[in-house]
Amino acid sequence: MNNIVTQFSDTALALQQNLSFVILVIACLYGIHIVNWMSGFRLNYLGIYPRKFFGLFGIIFSPFLHGNFNHLFFNSIPLCILLSFVLLKGIPVFIYVTFVIFLIGGLGTWLFGRKGLHIGASGLIMGYWSYLLVDAYYHTTLVSVALAGVCLYYFGGLLFNLFPQAVRTSWEAHVFGFCGGIAAAYLTM
Repeated sequence: MNNIVTQFSDTALALQQNLSFVILVIACLYGIHIVNWMSGFRLNYLGIYPRKFFGLFGIIFSPFLHGNFNHLFFNSIPLCILLSFVLLKGIPVFIYVTFVIFLIGGLGTWLFGRKGLHIGASGLIMGYWSYLLVDAYYHTTLVSVALAGVCLYYFGGLLFNLFPQAVRTSWEAHVFGFCGGIAAAYLTM
């Protein structure tokens, strides 16, 4: 019983220690969005434009760009929580997982996405979500299973984002970000 309490208290402490980094990431997203908004959304040219050479820049930049404040706000909430959970694995794993999701999510969207602009952190969110679920399978610990349970309970509705819904929603980024998270979990096992 003491071991369980220790694991969860260590997890709570790590979440608290990582909070400043998570807040910094979210603040950077809002800062970028304000600059983008003030420039008439000219930074959106750095998004993913499928099968266009200049659209390749979006593989790296698209998760930092959002269509409006509403888009950013509703991405901020799950990103804040899921980012915190992935950071529990440590900074090197966090960087590696993020890189794999950026690469697979962005490249998949660039190769197979519909014509048009693809921006937003939702592909990254889907990647973190799938990573945490699959990681709980590969590295079964009480904490990883609890985190996966929280992901399923509170963010289970993300599963519906893998299917086409609104015309302006890049479900392709959701699907390939999701695949990137699975690949990252597999590659870190």
